[in-house]
Amino acid sequence: MANVENQLLQVTQAIEKQVDATIEQIDNLDINDLEQLRKNRMKELRKHEEEKREWLKNDHGKYEELPEEKCFFDIIKKSENIVLHFYVNSSERCQIVDKHLKILAPKHIEARFAKLNAEKCPFLAEKLKIKVIPTIVLIHNTILVDKIIGFSEIGNRDDFSTEVLEWRIAQNGIIKYEGDLSVVPDQQIQKKSRGYGKKIRDSAYNRNDDDLDIEEDGLRGDNLKSEILSLPAQSNEPTAEELAELEALD
Repeated sequence: MANVENQLLQVTQAIEKQVDATIEQIDNLDINDLEQLRKNRMKELRKHEEEKREWLKNDHGKYEELPEEKCFFDIIKKSENIVLHFYVNSSERCQIVDKHLKILAPKHIEARFAKLNAEKCPFLAEKLKIKVIPTIVLIHNTILVDKIIGFSEIGNRDDFSTEVLEWRIAQNGIIKYEGDLSVVPDQQIQKKSRGYGKKIRDSAYNRNDDDLDIEEDGLRGDNLKSEILSLPAQSNEPTAEELAELEALD
């Protein structure tokens, strides 16, 4: 018991020393130091306001559908962080994702939230290996950093909370998160290692991922560049510049 008390006393004394040192440092600040601190703070605030204006100019703060496949290449040039939902109209689970992303978009204007109809963008769906619907693709600085495939990582249930999806999206820094990333909100699901690939049972989009095996696999396709170059030329395919942007994801 005495050892515990001694340890507590030592910890308390160490904290008191840190507090005293901080107070002393503040007391020793002269008017020039205080003015510099004020200037630094104002500089940070101005920078943040400029970022907010730029984000809003680039359609951050709202959740909208991209009208065509080529718009993908436009947004990855303008936005540092992107949350992109691949959906199909026949999936009820995609409607559930829509509901949550509509809430998160105005809360996290640091990221661009959007969605694409997977059936209308076959080129992107193939290259980003979209096989389960819904899939949320997370992109940072034109690099695909993560995928949220179906509902398997957010409890495998339809009634998960917006907070759980927010927590999952934040795992790779795509959005700012004020909570503890190591703890699932409300403990709705148990934390587990994430699997990024999947075993494909057929060539069509799976409408539900309940019975799918998720296997550990890289997000980026093998030999993506050679696959792109081998595709037959089609009028609705991205331009050479857009292909280069897509290759940056590999």
